[in-house]
Amino acid sequence: MLDAWVHGWTISRNTPAPVRLPSGYRVDVGLPGHAVRYVLHAYDAGLVDGLRSPDTWLKIRGEVALEARWEVQPREYLMTTRLSATRAVVPPSYELTHTQRGAMLDVTMTAADGSVAARGKAALAGDAAVFDQIETSPEHRRRGLGRSVMTALASAAQYAGATAGVLVATEDGRALYTALGWTLDAPMTAAVSRG
Repeated sequence: MLDAWVHGWTISRNTPAPVRLPSGYRVDVGLPGHAVRYVLHAYDAGLVDGLRSPDTWLKIRGEVALEARWEVQPREYLMTTRLSATRAVVPPSYELTHTQRGAMLDVTMTAADGSVAARGKAALAGDAAVFDQIETSPEHRRRGLGRSVMTALASAAQYAGATAGVLVATEDGRALYTALGWTLDAPMTAAVSRG
């Protein structure tokens, strides 16, 4: 599932395709503060010890203790689900729209005043849909909008041919996704080196 995730993440974030390494992938992100990202199936001491450039990010499957030069981020979780076509519930005074551009699916929940209340993306990578950037605006939380966005994305992804969903969740996101039937594949260690 990690292979699908990294390919979908690069589609979603509009970066170059991932470069295959013996222990995972390198993604040349090229952004200020995020020059390069390594996504590894397991800790690779030979690779990690040689990473010295500033703004290098790591995402490693499993719980890993890293040297002090790495700023370890809050724990993340690789999660998966079987996709199903279920109609999203849209609360009164909200409107849900979805679009597909190539391998990208976008879902937006708009409030009555025209502001974006919630949104999310899914990138199609083989038979998987990689869910990314699922967000609900603070003033619209606790209304089921995140659930509606996830349901709409899952349905659109299945219609587009995907059978599995994959994502990397924060601790808060993990609770929502578990309630929606997603299962934990593995904890993830995320870290950044500022050089």
